[in-house]
Amino acid sequence: MGIRHPGNWRFIQLSILFSLSVFIGAYLRVAPTISAAPQKFISGATLTGIDVLEMQDFAPLKGKRIGLITNQTGIDRNSHSTIDLLAHAPGVKLVALFSPEHGIRGVQDESVSSSTDAATGLPVYSLYGAADRPTDAMLKGVDALVFDIQDAGVRFYTYVTTMGYTMEAAAAHHLPYYVLDRPDPLGGERVEGPMLDHDRTNFVGYFPMPVRMGMTLGEMAKMFNVEKKIGCVLHVIRMQNWRRRDWFDQTGLPWLNPSPNLRSGNAEILYPGLEILQAGGVSVGRGTLKPFELLGAPWIHDAEFTDEMNRRAIPGARFEPVQFTPDEGLYKGELCQGARVTVTNRAALRPLAMGIEIAAALAKLYPGKLDVAKMIFLLGNAATVEQLSNGQAPSAIVAGWEKERLSFLKIRMKYLLYQ
Repeated sequence: MGIRHPGNWRFIQLSILFSLSVFIGAYLRVAPTISAAPQKFISGATLTGIDVLEMQDFAPLKGKRIGLITNQTGIDRNSHSTIDLLAHAPGVKLVALFSPEHGIRGVQDESVSSSTDAATGLPVYSLYGAADRPTDAMLKGVDALVFDIQDAGVRFYTYVTTMGYTMEAAAAHHLPYYVLDRPDPLGGERVEGPMLDHDRTNFVGYFPMPVRMGMTLGEMAKMFNVEKKIGCVLHVIRMQNWRRRDWFDQTGLPWLNPSPNLRSGNAEILYPGLEILQAGGVSVGRGTLKPFELLGAPWIHDAEFTDEMNRRAIPGARFEPVQFTPDEGLYKGELCQGARVTVTNRAALRPLAMGIEIAAALAKLYPGKLDVAKMIFLLGNAATVEQLSNGQAPSAIVAGWEKERLSFLKIRMKYLLYQ
């Protein structure tokens, strides 16, 4: 053994202490030594809005008291939390946090109460509980609102509505509003699904658009601000090096589950097509290890159903028999039979068309079991539900979306920020 040098031993002690502080910080979502200096990133790497803001040394926010709308997905390319970055940014005063559905850490699958952030001591105002919009009291002492949340690229994902509602609050209180833009995880090219009926706007449908809109949150914010006549002072901190054809896993950005049941890229792809079925009485795998990759019900026969689905030859998807017992959610504790859905070609798969095919197959095989009328909740389109109820061919239903889709594309084009 070598001689223990006092200086080396002191260095080892400090290293151990620092490692412990990083571990404890990660557990509590505290960054023990966050530097707000601009970060260095790999040349050509996809940079989100918070990355760009760091490179700007937070200049757009300096001198302002900030209310930050965020959750666990608000991180930079190096996995530093936006909360911590703004809390340490020179010349910026972070004074309040606002959380969407699932809470500030994205783990709650129920109504969320307001709380205090353990790391910063700041109030966390829930926008998915007693209030879904910031109140006057919540905005007291706030000079600007900043939005940094990763969405799912789907109209009925409620983070979209939370952005819209907080933009409205910013306009009412004459506060500038900053969107730190992030990728559409499904890529920004495909627009698919039925249009939301104009009389069905609600918390799962903020604006009349197809289910899969092919837009980033920054692009949608621009569209909402003009088309809904919100009129807030909007600033979109644009990404760098993101292309519309890029799926999330092609960006090199760190992945964090945006909500408790969206746990993988495959689940993200299947989510818009499977989630529409749950209101009709189909488990979509909540309460299992593979939510949004399974579907089933006690009244389905797995082999019969998967044979029917594979006979329909859905491009980009394969169906395998499966049985599962959810430990929460729909059919909790009941044995369900159904299918495991595997994405074989994500470029070819049209998840909304797949969802309509599944609904049609269930209605054919198990008459009266699928409550098609309740599927209006997320489909948001009365004509689609009526056609499903009347047994119209899925291909005809999907073709019927095209006229409104083309009209939306003309509106959408005006607000696109990326090629």
